[in-house]
Amino acid sequence: MAVDAERLAFAFDLQRFAGERTEPATPKRREEARKKGQVPRSHELVTAGVLASVFFLLHQAGPGLLDRLATYVAASLEAAAVGEVTDGQVMAWYFQTAVFFLTTVAPLFLVALGTGLILNYMQVGFLFTAAPLVPDLNKLNPGRGLQRLFSRHALVELAKSLAKVVLIAWAAYGAARPAFDLILGLNQTEVGEVFPTLETLVYRVGLRVATALFVLAVLDYAYQRWDYNRGLRMSKQEVKDELKQQEGDPHVKGQIKARMRQMAMRRMMQRVPQADVVITNPTHLAVALEYDAKTMDAPEIVAMGADYVAQRIREIAQANEVPIVENPPLARALWATGEIGQAVPVDLYQAVAEVLAFVYRLRRRRA
Repeated sequence: MAVDAERLAFAFDLQRFAGERTEPATPKRREEARKKGQVPRSHELVTAGVLASVFFLLHQAGPGLLDRLATYVAASLEAAAVGEVTDGQVMAWYFQTAVFFLTTVAPLFLVALGTGLILNYMQVGFLFTAAPLVPDLNKLNPGRGLQRLFSRHALVELAKSLAKVVLIAWAAYGAARPAFDLILGLNQTEVGEVFPTLETLVYRVGLRVATALFVLAVLDYAYQRWDYNRGLRMSKQEVKDELKQQEGDPHVKGQIKARMRQMAMRRMMQRVPQADVVITNPTHLAVALEYDAKTMDAPEIVAMGADYVAQRIREIAQANEVPIVENPPLARALWATGEIGQAVPVDLYQAVAEVLAFVYRLRRRRA
């Protein structure tokens, strides 16, 4: 009883181990996950890249942006100072506003959009799928919602949010601290110098914040890839099942092959009665040959086998009065180099011709 209990416990351990996801995901599993939109991607990397590109553009185009902004504000104030507003003035103001946004705001949006697309493409590649948009009723399940709320993923996202707050605060404070005195003295600075000073300060703060977020994004991307690969891991049984689906169940394939062999054997045996001669070893091998001078260029091997198959060939030949000739060297040569349904090898023409001539002489004598 103790031995049986130990064996049963060992079997349970094997089943439990087989159910654990210890194997890396197969290419098929990864492709299926990709089709569902499940890919490793860091949102923080996109945020850091977009922030850095926008601040860089603002810094490079700062003077021009300020000039266009001043022109737009002056034109707007002049239009507002007119006592009576006409339709033409309103349309002119709308036109100026559109031009201002197209020349000032639109490039920022385009740069942000382009940077986001490039960074997403670098992480994921080209991927278009509507699978994440399909409604999932499980997401409305309160139980699953609580599980997601207190899951490892939620804790990681909370830690990332706290880290972002700390990093942004630290980066912004570190970049702005040297300019505290300058900021306090802006009320005594001419208006024309305030904007360049603020632009330089904002660029310095933004660049430092983007750098801090980029460091966090690299760590987050490494974690996302690790978590993605961990989530796709498969159990040994899943790998076996997938292999069976791709290549077919070995048991079923074996049955199919066995049935095909049986059908081929049946067709082969059906041609033995048509043979002109059966050459044997004498008991180990049997090769049945057929020759029709009108339709064949050379004798053809219609059946061939060893041991039990050879015995069946001889039995069918005897039942149908097909001559059986014992010629071990020729039988072995035909077995080694011949193919069923093919003509005999050229180098055996002479030996086969002698056997057939002997058989034809026997037939003439019997006739």
